[in-house]
Amino acid sequence: MGWGKRSILSAAVTVVCAVTVLGASGTAFAAPKPTPGPTPGPSASPTPPPGKDLEQVREKLDKLYHDAAVATDAYNAAEERSKQQSATIVALARKIDQGRQRLAGLRDQAGAAAREQYRTGGMPPTAQFLLSDDPGQVLDGAGLVLQGQRATKSLIGELARTQKQLQDYADAAAEQWKKLDTERTAKAAARKRIQQQISAAEKLESELEKKDKERLARLEEQAALKAQTKWLDTGILKKVHGAASAQGEKAVAFATAQLGKPYVWGAEGPESYDCSGLTSQAWAAAGHPVPRTSQEQWKQLRHVDIKDMRPGDLIIYFDDASHVAMYVGDGAIIHAPRPGRTVTVAGAGSMPILGVVRPDA
Repeated sequence: MGWGKRSILSAAVTVVCAVTVLGASGTAFAAPKPTPGPTPGPSASPTPPPGKDLEQVREKLDKLYHDAAVATDAYNAAEERSKQQSATIVALARKIDQGRQRLAGLRDQAGAAAREQYRTGGMPPTAQFLLSDDPGQVLDGAGLVLQGQRATKSLIGELARTQKQLQDYADAAAEQWKKLDTERTAKAAARKRIQQQISAAEKLESELEKKDKERLARLEEQAALKAQTKWLDTGILKKVHGAASAQGEKAVAFATAQLGKPYVWGAEGPESYDCSGLTSQAWAAAGHPVPRTSQEQWKQLRHVDIKDMRPGDLIIYFDDASHVAMYVGDGAIIHAPRPGRTVTVAGAGSMPILGVVRPDA
């Protein structure tokens, strides 16, 4: 994306995080004053009800969605391994088919050689010389017989080698099938964990009244804003001046075009994404494929210091590398946050940063 368009991103960032927070360090965080509500009558139930303290609810939701993100990464990893194993099995099946065809051809040759030996009686060259009416002709043919014997020996050796190759391919395919079955089990377990965590979170939110949901949304925004302020107060943004590479601009342009699309766990687009689905597809669109999961992106891609990051780099979050976002400049990221949310712009420091990786190092 051309960086003459930064104002567009800055405007989006303003809506999400506030210009004063994203643009300058040293800004103090202040929670908005609560709006006084009507005094409940004697029969009114207490708000919030016992056990439904909204800050505790927010923390519980954060944990549920974080656990769902961890399970999603496990699901995505198992899915990637399953794809690789399936491709390996297909390749082995082709080799087995080719080997069987070759073996059939070799057996035909062996059968022809056996039939020819039967017609000649299987008589050795010396006996044929002594019994022949034309010893000269036998001598002329003796060389051909020896060549035939050597060819037969070679044929038998080729048959044995081909049979061994087929057995090796079959054994390898069986091993891949075992691994594939293991990954299917892992995927099913991860899917179950994801669904349990998301269902628990949705149930928790559904029990809130409308006004409590609105207060909860404000609490989430305030928590993100407070974290972003703390990050900026370190003065880190004053040190970040990296310019996007050509591929980085393409990746940012792709991510920007996905704004507003829903988060769906396991999704890689084009209509919905999870966090690493968005970043992996953005970099694939830029012509530089990266690992599918946030954990593998953290493991395999080059780490860079935060002060050296540039638009297009990926920021990995939480100690377990369970979330990833794309840095787009001006202290902002684009990411797919969690179920119930859409691809959006947020502050780069709004979550605990594990580190930064660069796909096109």
